[in-house]
Amino acid sequence: MLPALVTEKLDVLPATPGVYLFKDKKGNVVYVGKAKSLRSRVRSYFQEGSGDSRYFIPILLRTIGDFETIVTASEKEATILENNLIKQHRPRYNVKLRDDKDYISLKLDPTEPWPRLWVVRRPSAKPSDHARYFGPYHSATAARRTLHLVNKHFQLRTCTNTEMRNRKRPCLQHQIKRCPAPCVLEVDKGWYDEQVRAVAMFLDGRHDELSTELEVRMTNAAHSMHFELAAVYRDQLSAIEKVRQEQRVVAVDDVDRDVIGLHREGDLVEIALLHVRRGKLANVATFSVKSADVPDEEVIGAFLTQHYLSAGTHNAHSTSAGESNGDGDDRALPMPHEIIVPVLPDADSGIAEWLGEQARHKVVLVLPQRGSRVELLALASDNARHAFAEKRRASDDVEQRLEQLKERLRLPTVPRRIECCDISHLGGKDTVGAIVALLDGEPDKKRYRTFHVRGTADGAKTTDASPVPGGAQNNDGDVALGGDDYRAMYEVLARRFRRGLRKLDARAASQGEIAAAGNDEAAMVPSSQPVVSDDDGAEWDLPDLFVVDGGKGQLAVALAAAHDLGLHDLPVVALAKEKENIIGETMVDRVYLPGQKNPIPLRTHSASLFFLARARDEAHRFSNRARERLGKKKRFKSTLDDVPGIGPKTKALLLRHLGSVKAIAAADDAALLAVPGVTARHVKALRAVYPAPVKSP
Repeated sequence: MLPALVTEKLDVLPATPGVYLFKDKKGNVVYVGKAKSLRSRVRSYFQEGSGDSRYFIPILLRTIGDFETIVTASEKEATILENNLIKQHRPRYNVKLRDDKDYISLKLDPTEPWPRLWVVRRPSAKPSDHARYFGPYHSATAARRTLHLVNKHFQLRTCTNTEMRNRKRPCLQHQIKRCPAPCVLEVDKGWYDEQVRAVAMFLDGRHDELSTELEVRMTNAAHSMHFELAAVYRDQLSAIEKVRQEQRVVAVDDVDRDVIGLHREGDLVEIALLHVRRGKLANVATFSVKSADVPDEEVIGAFLTQHYLSAGTHNAHSTSAGESNGDGDDRALPMPHEIIVPVLPDADSGIAEWLGEQARHKVVLVLPQRGSRVELLALASDNARHAFAEKRRASDDVEQRLEQLKERLRLPTVPRRIECCDISHLGGKDTVGAIVALLDGEPDKKRYRTFHVRGTADGAKTTDASPVPGGAQNNDGDVALGGDDYRAMYEVLARRFRRGLRKLDARAASQGEIAAAGNDEAAMVPSSQPVVSDDDGAEWDLPDLFVVDGGKGQLAVALAAAHDLGLHDLPVVALAKEKENIIGETMVDRVYLPGQKNPIPLRTHSASLFFLARARDEAHRFSNRARERLGKKKRFKSTLDDVPGIGPKTKALLLRHLGSVKAIAAADDAALLAVPGVTARHVKALRAVYPAPVKSP
């Protein structure tokens, strides 16, 4: 039954373009949509027998408490407003193709003296920026593969501006004939600009035009007996020809178009995007959408908005990109003139108009009924169906490997969530502990955590708490619990497990309150009662399997940290790195289990134990990066940072006007007060650390 407020609003909706926001009973925005007619679109959600796949309706009827509409002057304005509101409210039920990160692009600034091509995350929107952006790429692998191809065959510098200014001699790239070294050598500026133009043409997909020019240059260079230069042009032609051979002819005209195919099973949707350029299938990219409870036209509308508009608003020169099917390299492609869709989204003319503004040429959305476009749409749908099946097969494979891991390690449950801990330090200093997480075999980076080891009482418990005798020698040649690594690991694990226990206690208390409420119909606690949801602090949930990097000693420490807190049922294993024995034979990685003397060898191609090695390697990488970050912070730390009452702003003012910490310590009160922004309170704080200088008689 709809709330009376919703029913009243449905009767007075205007038949004009606009945006609608559905809200739950707490007033939170759960869905944002656009419409060419608010009256017909919003009312359609609450009409039975409309004929479409209305996955969203059951959820909507259960959750909606109110809705709000905003009238716009045109469909284009509705599209822009919808995009902004989705970014602002992050509605729960809107389709999300990706995370908050921007797509990666490749930047080429021809205004630089010696331009280079490099990866950027956020293209500049400043009017003064005259660079060209090729992309966006939905995959970092695709972008870097393209960058590698350009760097291999087109001789542009790869160093940053700072590296170029400080370079004293040519680098390795020059020695392998991939850079002319303009940093230190005399380079023909005209020839270099010619390479920059060739790179832009290559990334634009203008392969025929570029090939013609390169053939002329190669011939002229050979006639002039510049054979090394002719060889460079020859290699560039070969690279372009390889790319062209991989492209399949799918149309008879030269119109640039993208084709969107969609395959759906319940609320799981797979989208295939075909890039057709000059009649050839250049790239195919696929996107997975989970929990898509909205109709197909809204899925397509969300895809058009997020894939094209969110990226295109950065810069008018931005282009779209995808990934190659074969072994060829990925390339950025221009914004198409035509986009073929399986269903037309609401306010399709507004989306097309905005796309045209970003591309600086007309863009049309086409729902084909007959002819070659129908065949292209069928090809895109087949790709979407195939990608869905492949990803489902990969998911089933992960399930099977996790089940094998459960049996091999004798775990009580399938280890869907795996965590791993690693300790990193530099000569006993800058000690950092890192914990990484895998969810269904994939890194779950929102649950990555670093711990700065404090050396508190947590670490002091190590020797007494561990079941391994203090100072005993284990099979790995380490002194059990006699080194800082063990103390650091105990402290880090104790802090992590303690937070997991707090989460368990809070959830148990919440469930007790729900049971005490006795409301079987709603099964909810009144809003005044504290409820711990699954998303509230979920990063501290205890994993299905905990892995420590090391051997028996590290396993003993981990078990001690868990048992001291009452976690006797938490599965813990240790993974020892590959090493050589006394006769020089390489030993494979080994898994140590509690209560088992001999470890399990981790063979190189062991599918079931692959996840353990992946977690260990990721923890090692993450802990080293955290330790480097901590060391850098300490190296750049000033003694002023330890003065209570002196913040970063005041510190910057003092250093800017007095020049150094030594000068600040030697300055008298009058000199300190002469610094703008420094007060008597700041002088008093400084005097507690730096005594006033003694005046000479």
